[in-house]
Amino acid sequence: MLIDKRDFIIVGQQPWDNPIGSNCIDIAEEISRNNRVLYINPPVDRITLLRKRPAEKYIIDRREAILNGKQKKLEKVTDNLWVFTPTRIIESLNMLPDGGFYDGLNKRNNRIYASEIQQAIQELSLKDYILFNDGDMFRSFYLKDLLQPMVSIYYTRDYFLAVDYWKKHGLRLEPALMKKSDLVVSNSIYLNNLARQYNPNSHYIGQGCDFSLFDVDDTGNVPQELEHIPHPRIGYIGALLNLRLDIELLEGIAKARPEWQLVLIGPEDEYFKASDLHTMENVHFLGSKPMESLSSYLKGFDVALNPQKFNEVTIGNYPRKIDEYLAMGTPTVATATETMDAFKQHVYLGRGLDDYLRLIDKALQEDSPQLHQQRREFALQHTWENSVNAMYKAILNTESYHGN
Repeated sequence: MLIDKRDFIIVGQQPWDNPIGSNCIDIAEEISRNNRVLYINPPVDRITLLRKRPAEKYIIDRREAILNGKQKKLEKVTDNLWVFTPTRIIESLNMLPDGGFYDGLNKRNNRIYASEIQQAIQELSLKDYILFNDGDMFRSFYLKDLLQPMVSIYYTRDYFLAVDYWKKHGLRLEPALMKKSDLVVSNSIYLNNLARQYNPNSHYIGQGCDFSLFDVDDTGNVPQELEHIPHPRIGYIGALLNLRLDIELLEGIAKARPEWQLVLIGPEDEYFKASDLHTMENVHFLGSKPMESLSSYLKGFDVALNPQKFNEVTIGNYPRKIDEYLAMGTPTVATATETMDAFKQHVYLGRGLDDYLRLIDKALQEDSPQLHQQRREFALQHTWENSVNAMYKAILNTESYHGN
């Protein structure tokens, strides 16, 4: 192991008990195989507490359980992994104009957050720790200054500045945070190239994937609701969001090839619910499915799709579903982006309806057991162990790591 028996503090956007999981949680678990990890749940801000949205209920419930003495602030998950939940409220600042007044209040929020984290640091007697920040560009902007880690790492895994919430203050703060971090790591080549503009010590570390649920040799049957749909089945698995997926492209595919059956698995946003896709006989919405059943649906696909829009939101993201598709050997057609260029030997890449129609035809015609095996072997290289080891190499080449 390149780095072991060290202490890591991990902050980010996702709580530990986030129901959809996250890269940050997977990275924390991988690091904890050989190092002590303190994972910090994000503090609750005042607006979240007041509006009590159903999707945020589990965050508030955890905090209230701690305040009511039903749960501890610091919980041990494994021998090397602890989760700490701050209980002090921070202010909601995003509505403020960007500038000095915002910075002053944000620094106050950061001090509150850091003071809570210090409690856990002292309780666990952490020393010479490495701070890993998963895209938390506001609440954690000053943590390097306040916590004084041996190495501070900023992790960029999505182009958040394409989203209005992050853009307002993030256009100024994220580059500044990258610049003052000792190291920036990213899961896509596109994001790494952006980071290098602000910090030359920026590294592409790839992306991990948990393949335990995607066993091509599993003898499980194709789900019955899928067996009733004729071949060829052209499928997508994941959240059906207009922000990321091209509804017009999907409609165009379904219209141009009525003999193809378009199978869409996942929760829909309002745009998808209102789309003409629901009026087409060869389009099948199967709804959300348990994670453990997804491989059985993939077995029933003739071709898998990732019909992303080509925009600021998608151009730099690493679609983990591609690895899941390929781990099952499934022929895959996806939108060409700079990040997807790393997949070009194993995924059919194009843009627009004409490309998609041509490439789906090609994928159907030339599929073979040999190509299935090649796709699977390629995908299985993308493990969290390999990704974290790439980060370890970058840490070892960072000057501040050798200053202690």
